[in-house]
This record gives sequence, C-alpha cells and structure tokens, in this order.
Amino acid sequence: MMQLFWIETKCLDVDATLQRFKTYDDNISSEIMPRSIWNGSISFGLVNIPVKMYTAAEARLGFTSLCKQGHQLQYRKWCPVENTEVKWGDVKKGFKLTGDKFVVLEKEDFEKVATKTTKTIDVTEFVETQQVDPLYVEKSYYLVPEESGLKAYSLFVEALSTEDKSAIGKVVMRDKEHLVALRSYKKGLVMHILHYSDEIKSVEELPELKNLAAIKGEELKLAQALIEKLTDEKFQLSKFKDTYTEALKKLIRAKAAGKQFVVEEEKPVEEAKSLMEALKASVDMGARRTRARKG
Repeated sequence: MMQLFWIETKCLDVDATLQRFKTYDDNISSEIMPRSIWNGSISFGLVNIPVKMYTAAEARLGFTSLCKQGHQLQYRKWCPVENTEVKWGDVKKGFKLTGDKFVVLEKEDFEKVATKTTKTIDVTEFVETQQVDPLYVEKSYYLVPEESGLKAYSLFVEALSTEDKSAIGKVVMRDKEHLVALRSYKKGLVMHILHYSDEIKSVEELPELKNLAAIKGEELKLAQALIEKLTDEKFQLSKFKDTYTEALKKLIRAKAAGKQFVVEEEKPVEEAKSLMEALKASVDMGARRTRARKG
C-alpha cells in the first residue's frame, strides 16, 4: 500500500500529471506554452536571419526510482577504491587508455580547445534533401523567426521548399560544435543535428551480412506482391499509436484509484512452416486488409 499512498499524495491529480506527456488519442492536451531553448541567427553569405529554437519532440512517460518503502532515491558519486562519496566539485573527467590508466583532463584543458560560441548557424553549402540519409540524424529542432526576420525567414523557407534543398552548416550549443542540416517543413524550418561521419558505424562490419542467402525468383515475386498489398499512398504518422504508453497510463490511473488493472491476453499467432508458406499467407492477409480498407 505504500506505493499507492505515494502516488496519491504526490500526484493528487493523475490526469494533470500525465498531461505533460502527450499522446495521440486520450483527449489530454497541455495548456503550457512551449519555450524556446536557444536564440540566434541563420547566416549564409551576407544574409542574417534571426531565429528561435524549439524542441521538435518530447518525452513520453517518465518515472522516478524508489526504494521498497516508496521513498525517492538519491544518486551519489562513489569512489570504490577510497570507499567514500565524491563531491560534485571534485569530480574530474578522464579518458580511459587501458585497464585503470586514464588521461585526466582539467577544466582548463577543455577551455583551451573550446569552440567560440557565436549564436549563429553558419551555413556553408546546400545539398539535395534526399542526400541527407535519416541515419545521419541525431536530433531535430524547430526554428522559427524573430519578428525582425519574418521576411527573410519566409523567403528562405520558400526557396528551400521550391528547390527541395537542405542547408548544411555548423552551430555551437552547450560548448559543443554540431553539424546541422536545415530544411523546410510545412510552414517553417527543421534543424537536424547530424552525426559526423566517424560516428556512423559501417554496416560492412556486421558479420551476419557477409553470407546472405540466394533468393529464388518465386520468393521475390511473392515478397514484391506482399509489399504492394501493404503499400499506402501516403505515410500518416498519426495512424500509429504507442499502445505500450497508453496501457501504462491506464495502469497508473487504475492504481491511483485503488482499482485492479486487467490485461487481456493475446491469442498466439500460428507460425508458418516455410518461407514460401509465410509469404503466401501474408499476401492473402494483405489482400483482405486492402479490401477491408476500401470498404
């Protein structure tokens, strides 16, 4: 009962707490206005466009770690060799060489190589948007105009959209230099923070891909037919629901109200005996779904 007591006393209004975590279909909408997390400008040539930055995605549900009695845990820095807690001000950064050998870096060392913060997104080139592979994207942000830059921003968005180009450049945030790609998105701009090339692992390194199986013509035709049956005219992200998060929210509401949460058991899916059998059954299933979708 202690965990339930903690939920009831710390989260008097469960829906109000869950409101911070958006979902697609539970009619919970936040009234909290989004806050910009950075302001600066887009710079290329002699053009300068003042902008503000917002996060483009947000976390789902968040949880707090508790002990058995329901008390919130604290995390401390602990040295197992000295058998003592280390104060945050005494924590140093180290680059591991081998075993227990490290190169210790002081705050002054980082300052020596720190990149100057200019508050500008410096664009150096433009490329076809399709050349920026999704694998390169680390995180995405929205860029919106400051009032003084509305005209230039609008022109930039329209030009990128018309040309189907992305602007490639660099920006310094939180003392780190990021490679970025800017592209038009609906009425505005999205800035993708990109991985550098040496951060991308080569797919050629994966041993499982060195001995791929030979494919028969009939198998390929069935696979193509299955893809065709399941192909939609347009990708609609809103069609896909995070069923796991929705179930968690229902469970939280139930426990907060002192109710039981009942899980419906799924019927086991019969496995196909062969690849060909699986493909044929899948094509038939895809055809039925297509007919049902068309009514």
